[in-house]
Amino acid sequence: MAPESDPPARGAPRFPARILTPRSGREIVEELERTDCDPEGIGIMAAKARSFLVRLDRVPLKASPLLKQEFLAVGGDAVHARGVADHSVATSPVVLIGTRTQFRRALAKLERQPFHLPAIGRSVEQALARFQSTGARTVRGAHRAWTVGDRPRVLGIVNVTPDSFSDGGRFLDPDRAIEHGEALVREGADALDIGGESTRPGAAPVDPSEEWRRIAPVIRGLAERVTVPISVDTRHADVARRAVEAGADIVNDVEGLRDPAMHAAVRETGAAAIVMHMRGTPSTMQAQTEYADLRGEVFHALADATDRAVEAGIPADRLMVDPGLGFGKSAAQSLELLTHAGELRSLGYPVVVGASRKSFLGGSGPGAIEARLEAGLAAAVLAADAGVEILRVHDVGPTVRALSLVARSRSD
Repeated sequence: MAPESDPPARGAPRFPARILTPRSGREIVEELERTDCDPEGIGIMAAKARSFLVRLDRVPLKASPLLKQEFLAVGGDAVHARGVADHSVATSPVVLIGTRTQFRRALAKLERQPFHLPAIGRSVEQALARFQSTGARTVRGAHRAWTVGDRPRVLGIVNVTPDSFSDGGRFLDPDRAIEHGEALVREGADALDIGGESTRPGAAPVDPSEEWRRIAPVIRGLAERVTVPISVDTRHADVARRAVEAGADIVNDVEGLRDPAMHAAVRETGAAAIVMHMRGTPSTMQAQTEYADLRGEVFHALADATDRAVEAGIPADRLMVDPGLGFGKSAAQSLELLTHAGELRSLGYPVVVGASRKSFLGGSGPGAIEARLEAGLAAAVLAADAGVEILRVHDVGPTVRALSLVARSRSD
C-alpha cells in the first residue's frame, strides 16, 4: 500500500523524487555528471556519495570508544557492544560507518592514538582498497597464467568419478573426459577443474593412488589439447604434485591447504591454489554446520589459511579463496554466503564461488539436477554482480551467456 500523502493542488508544480541505486563509484560519478555539475566538483562529491560499513572483530575495550569518537568527529559513526560502556567486555566487534572521505580523515587521526589503533586503521584502509580494487590481474600457475577480474571467468568442471552428485560415472573413461573438457572450452570455459574424488556430503574417501589413476590420463591429455589453465581438484598433496607435473596449473583444495604437505606441494611446483573453506572432511562436514557468525567465521578462517600459505612461502598473487558453498553449511547458510560473497574481496584475493547444481538451489528427487539449471544461472549472476571473479560450474555454455550480461553492464 502506498504511503498516504496529500494530493498536489491542481496546477501546482510536481517534483517526483527518485532514489538512485548506484552499484559502484563509477556509477556515482556518471549520475553526478548527468547533472551538468562543475567537473572539478564531481570528484569531491563522489567521495561523499557512497557509504561503507566495515566490520572489525575483537577490538580492545579501550580502542572501541575512541574509534566511535573519531568517526563521529568527521560525520561518520561506529557501533560496538553495549558492554563497552560499563567495561563488562574485554573486546568488542565494531562496525564503522562512513563515506570514503570520512574514512580517510578518521583513519589518518588513528595514527596518533594508543591501544593498537594505528594497526586497526591500517587494516581498515587495506580492506577498503582491496574491496574497491577493480580491473584485470594475473594469477600465475605452474605452466599457464590466468587473467581474472576483467570480466567474470568460468571454471568448467570435469568429474572423473563414479559417485559425484551430479554427473558421477559419466566421464570415467579418459577419452570421454578429455572430449568433455575440450567441449567445455569450446563453450567458453576460461579454465578446467579436473577431479577424481567426489567431495559431496557423506562421500567416502578415495585412496590417493586410485584418485591419481582416474585423473592422470585426463590431465595429460587436456594439457596437450587445450590452452586454458587446468586445475586439479584434490586434497592430497601427492596427487597435487603429480598433477602439476602432468600439466596442471592450479591446485583446488577443498581442505583449504590445511595440510603442511600441501603447502610444500604448491610452493615447490609453482602452482596457484584455490583455498576453500570447509570444516572436517566431506564425510563429516554436514555434522558441523553450527556457526555463531557464519560470514565472520568463514572470512577469518580464509584469512588465517591464506596467511599461513604466504608464511609457508606461497606467493600471495598465486592464491584464490572460495567460501565453500555446501561444504559444512546448510542450504540457508550457503545462500547467505552466496549473496555476500563480495565481502571476501576485502582479503585481496580473487574470489571463487561454486554453486552449480548444489542442493541448496532447490529441488530433490528424479530430475532435480537438471531442474537446478536456472537457479544455478541466477546464482552465478548474483555472485558475479557482487564482484566474484571466478564461477566454478558444470553448465558452461549457459553460464557464459548469462555472465556476458554482467560483463556488459559493467562496461556500457
